[in-house]
Amino acid sequence: MAIVVHHLNDSRSQRVLWLLEELGLPYEIVPYRRDPRTMLAPETLRRVHPLGKAPVVVDDGRVLAESGAIVEYLAERYGGTTLVPVRDSADWLRYRYWMHYAEGSAMPPLLLKLVFDRVEGARMPFFARPIARGIVARVRRGFVDPQLALHLDYLERELAARAWFTGDAFGAADIQMSFPIEAAAGRAGLDATRPSLWRWLERVQARPAYRRALERGGGYAYARPA
Repeated sequence: MAIVVHHLNDSRSQRVLWLLEELGLPYEIVPYRRDPRTMLAPETLRRVHPLGKAPVVVDDGRVLAESGAIVEYLAERYGGTTLVPVRDSADWLRYRYWMHYAEGSAMPPLLLKLVFDRVEGARMPFFARPIARGIVARVRRGFVDPQLALHLDYLERELAARAWFTGDAFGAADIQMSFPIEAAAGRAGLDATRPSLWRWLERVQARPAYRRALERGGGYAYARPA
């Protein structure tokens, strides 16, 4: 029986499709589209999971949510040692670290930037605009921008020392790390001035399985042209 992926456009579920392509597993997609005004997932996703978020994966009767948990489950159940290092090795410890770092440390400043960008562009009474924009500017300068630079510099140093996040071989941790790095390239200033990180992004997005997942998923705003 094929794995079912409840897939939301321009979301973390894209990396689940990519992982399934890397593993060569059969899967079916149930597609959902974001509300163009709010950019939120449709209410119909709540029928699948109470939080109404994607991805949600159904495999052998198991309903799985949270992209990190899904990537970990699929890679460890079906990937053998192809995408996951040998348990308790130094590379496995790095794998486990990056699997959690992606959402626990890398994404929060990116989400804050997204929120404050939307606040700045939101409709509001004219007299409130200078106050709101002043608050946004102070938070950006004092916290968000320094945190983004801190994390991007850290990732640049890590990838200057090794080809992939867990060492010399591509693995599931690279798939998990793709979303925050793609988001940073899309809205947080990541570019070729951080060459190791930029080359990593070019390599992952050139992988045949990545391109196949784009075709199956129906487009992805964070992907660079082939």
